[in-house]
Amino acid sequence: MFHLHPLSERWSRAMNRMAARRAAMSRPATAFISQPEPRSIGYLARGRQLCAGNFVFAGSLVQAPQTSIWDIEPPDAAFAAELHGFGWLDDLAAAGDAAARERAQAWLWEWIARYGKGTGPGWTPDLTGRRLIRWISQALFLLRGQPSEASAPFFRSLAQQTAFLSRRWQAAAPGLPRFEALTGLIYAGVSLEGMQGLTGAARAALSRECERQIDAAGGIPTRNPEELLEVFTLLTWAALGLSDSGQSAAEAHWRAVERIAPTLRTLRHADGALARFHGGGRGLDGRLDGALAASGVKTRMPDGLAMGFARLSAGRTSVIVDAAPPPKGAASAGAHASTLAFELTSGRRPVIVNCGSGASFGAEWRRAGRATPSHSALVLASGSSARLSNDARHLDWLSEAPVNVPATLSKLSDGLRFETAHDGYVRGHGLTHVRNLDLSADGRGLAGEDMLLAVAEADKRRFDRALDGTRLNGVPYDIRFHLHPEVDASVDMGGTAVSIALRSGEIWIFRADGEAALSLQPSVYLEKTRLKPRATKQIVLSGRALGYATRMRWSLAKAQDTPVGIRDVHEEVLEPEAED
Repeated sequence: MFHLHPLSERWSRAMNRMAARRAAMSRPATAFISQPEPRSIGYLARGRQLCAGNFVFAGSLVQAPQTSIWDIEPPDAAFAAELHGFGWLDDLAAAGDAAARERAQAWLWEWIARYGKGTGPGWTPDLTGRRLIRWISQALFLLRGQPSEASAPFFRSLAQQTAFLSRRWQAAAPGLPRFEALTGLIYAGVSLEGMQGLTGAARAALSRECERQIDAAGGIPTRNPEELLEVFTLLTWAALGLSDSGQSAAEAHWRAVERIAPTLRTLRHADGALARFHGGGRGLDGRLDGALAASGVKTRMPDGLAMGFARLSAGRTSVIVDAAPPPKGAASAGAHASTLAFELTSGRRPVIVNCGSGASFGAEWRRAGRATPSHSALVLASGSSARLSNDARHLDWLSEAPVNVPATLSKLSDGLRFETAHDGYVRGHGLTHVRNLDLSADGRGLAGEDMLLAVAEADKRRFDRALDGTRLNGVPYDIRFHLHPEVDASVDMGGTAVSIALRSGEIWIFRADGEAALSLQPSVYLEKTRLKPRATKQIVLSGRALGYATRMRWSLAKAQDTPVGIRDVHEEVLEPEAED
């Protein structure tokens, strides 16, 4: 997501407030002319937790039984945004019983009474778009059992929010926020009486955004896989909403959907979840499959990179590698220093992971999650391959990031080989990091080679200076392999290997060539759906670069007695109500 300069932010907030108050005087809609189906996926367990007074938003839990959702004091702006975006309406609709409906109805009409005249933090273009989508698609659930006079304030508020959005959608930041705003405007235009005239302009604007924001290979500037899924989902919903009303999406809109679908398939692990890179998570359960199915696009990405990621898959194993420079400029505000990091999933079980985004746990966790040591990558001198900017105007942006990241994926007689490198450590230490990965044809083994090379004469001089700085002790490096918290790992074979047991019953063995010291260390797994970081472990290979070429070899392979096919029944683990 793009971040505005503080001055621009204040101006935008003031303009939003003014537009919201003007919108409060709009002429109300009185009925639906058509209504898009509810396509968003809610969660029964979350709906029940809301009914019990356990409010979990943006990584924070507020326990307030018998309390209105609007009487809660939000712990931070992200929590407030989730409240006012009404995504929780899907969860109450999934619960679907009388208690859930009563809360949904009471909280919605209370929002209208408190904030409907243009007050509160919910009057931003993206949150208004998100809210309109939920109100319109869940209208049958909301209006059922209500007296006819109750619908008047509902339709009046829908019209006011639509009027606000028609004036302010352009103020939404490019990318996901603007797609949310325009999709909400299209939903209103095709659904509400008297609003049909807005549809054409919104449809054209969405088409232009598709041309600007979705590149030729179906990627977005932030390179965040989960954000790409959210954009894809909105585009699919908008296209289907137009279709339901007898209209069609613009050509550029459909072409964008067709470009994104194969890219998302490449970014999907063997367990159906997204690779976790650049601030993105695994994606809500069912969201990816549902969006791909709804789009009707069956194509797959040809061999090569998808949004800068490479995917190696064989048997029941998937490996996804970040094989491109990180995003630049404003698009890097949430990006991670993850170049050449990889994740590995076996069947339904993630094995090697990145720590993930710590944004929901506060500024320090967010910063830590963006650093290279929080990824399954090589870390040189305890630093990162990209750094946060020192420019006071753009402190969230990445700077000094890798520029050259060559990558080659080739088929071998016995599997797949991926060769890549990055120059993120050349500036400080004169060393290029080279990473080669070989995945066996049956998916039972991954062999890796990491090299630190001083290539050009200038690089060698730079490395010599760095080596002198260590009093010739060598430049320290760590190759980190973060493990998913649901695997059990232990050092084995006299300290020369790590045994990794998955809940499916599979056993994987990690070995290294002996040049680096092998250890098992604490790590964390960061998920925005949790209340706190989850403890886990990481395998670390530690050594020192003493010359112009340092080579480390390692392997991760299934134990010989692990069968080819394991019946792995995935267990649904529900969050405890008050504790993580």
